Amino acid sequence: MTTTYPETSSSTSTVRRGGGGAAPWLAGGGIALLACALASILAQAAHDFRWWSLFVVIPTSLIAAAGFVALYRGGGILAYALGNVGLIAFTVGVLLMIGDVPRFWPLLIALPAAAIAGSYWWRPQDPLGRSFHRTLAMLATIAVALGITFQFIRFDAFDPEPRWWAWFMVAAGVVVVGNGAELIRHRMVYRIPAAALAAGPGIITILLGIRFLRGWWF
Repeated sequence: MTTTYPETSSSTSTVRRGGGGAAPWLAGGGIALLACALASILAQAAHDFRWWSLFVVIPTSLIAAAGFVALYRGGGILAYALGNVGLIAFTVGVLLMIGDVPRFWPLLIALPAAAIAGSYWWRPQDPLGRSFHRTLAMLATIAVALGITFQFIRFDAFDPEPRWWAWFMVAAGVVVVGNGAELIRHRMVYRIPAAALAAGPGIITILLGIRFLRGWWF
């Protein structure tokens, strides 16, 4: 027996299909190769070019292009995932090419988290699944902010206060508790247990974050 939730379900937005033919694929491939060329030129201009990284940069740029072109043509979540995997691997290849991974490693936090956050628009019909996915997407957004903060620190843009990272713990706990509380408004027999299961870890995370902010380690 299938249970539906007409009062809470929302239709998943359909990605607009692009035009037919080979033009989108050729454009995607051209943009990918142009990105490889620009990265190589910049690396050589900085006198820190590692030619072997092209074996990473070129294929991953084409994978990213294939994924995003497929998404443009209506490929859905799998095309979105393929494009982002290619983009993240391409970024790693560029960092290897310029030999600056120690300086830009926070991007390896921000980019995967941004990919997860961007999947927010693919929403399950079941309220519990939708709440779980929304929680992951919002936590990923917090991880993006964490990665950007690390990057600013690497650039010496500001001097953070001690235990600043605990604020992100508090924010993550608020997200979990808030999404768990949102489940109560749905007419589901398991809404109270689901909300309680979400509230427990969320409240613990908030309390730990506050504890660390106050300097209480034990």
